[in-house]
Amino acid sequence: MKSTFKPLLLAALLAGTGLAASAQGMGAGGGMQHDGKMMHRGGDHQMGAMDPAKMQAMMERRHAKLKAKLKITADQEGAWSSFTNAMKPAPDAMKRRMEMRAEMDKLTTPERIDKMRAMRAERDATMDKRADAVKAFYTVLTPYQKGVFDAHAAQGHGRGGRHSGDKG
Repeated sequence: MKSTFKPLLLAALLAGTGLAASAQGMGAGGGMQHDGKMMHRGGDHQMGAMDPAKMQAMMERRHAKLKAKLKITADQEGAWSSFTNAMKPAPDAMKRRMEMRAEMDKLTTPERIDKMRAMRAERDATMDKRADAVKAFYTVLTPYQKGVFDAHAAQGHGRGGRHSGDKG
């Protein structure tokens, strides 16, 4: 696999999973948990403080900036839509994670292990779906667009929570 493709794939997977969190100490915004609070860029946030509508708006802004940078043509519009749709988290993802956290507290250790394995399998399936969407979208890009997409992915998505689309 080319060295530029790995960061691209990782970035696309992580960019679309901005809401994704592990059951092992990660919060809804991807921040580490401590005493029911999330340690997140810029300070602590109470559990559930991440507004899904704001998260969606932020993702849409990032997608709009990327689309403009890529100069998507009318012929590529269908592939772009498939790509961005695949990157969206499930509408109830945050609510499900909150419910899952409460449920995990009630389980025995072996049950918790089984639940975490099931959650990992679900995350892996989502990542595979997104990886396939990135690869399919990448094939319709021109060489210029591939360079822009690769540079966008390498600028910080997935590295310390910084997003190139957030820089302005």
